[in-house]
Amino acid sequence: MRQSQRDQEFTEFVAARQVHLRRVAYAVCGDWNRADDVLQTALTKLYLAWPGLRRDGREEAYVRQIIVRADIDEHRRPWRREEAGLDGHDGPVREGLAVEERNALFEALQALPVMQRKTVVLRHWLGLSVEETAADLGISTGTVKSHTSRGVASLQQALSAHDH
Repeated sequence: MRQSQRDQEFTEFVAARQVHLRRVAYAVCGDWNRADDVLQTALTKLYLAWPGLRRDGREEAYVRQIIVRADIDEHRRPWRREEAGLDGHDGPVREGLAVEERNALFEALQALPVMQRKTVVLRHWLGLSVEETAADLGISTGTVKSHTSRGVASLQQALSAHDH
């Protein structure tokens, strides 16, 4: 593949999917700034692997997997344990829900343990199968099912308590 063709295909993919992928990164990370960093890392790695991935159409799955793994790596770094940023200055995630409902949902989602949050986002927000989620996270399908089940139950409990 010629370099200019590679660059053009990559640029078209990013232009078409960047907003969606940024939202995926935010849902995984819970912080717009970290989501931007994780997405940048993912897109850089995607560019390097582009010729091989582009031929078989796995580019979006590859980016999702990098986003999840980059976020895991970020959580392992000791300097990341400090909270930074400007609370309340992140943009809206999606239209359709009232601000209060959206805030309650994301607060409940961020209160979940990390792996429960990731499985819930990948399974229910992105609509991935159990097998795809397991592959993206590098865990077994049984672990995906148990994390998802616990995460959804916790969300239901938190959101029903918020409604009352």
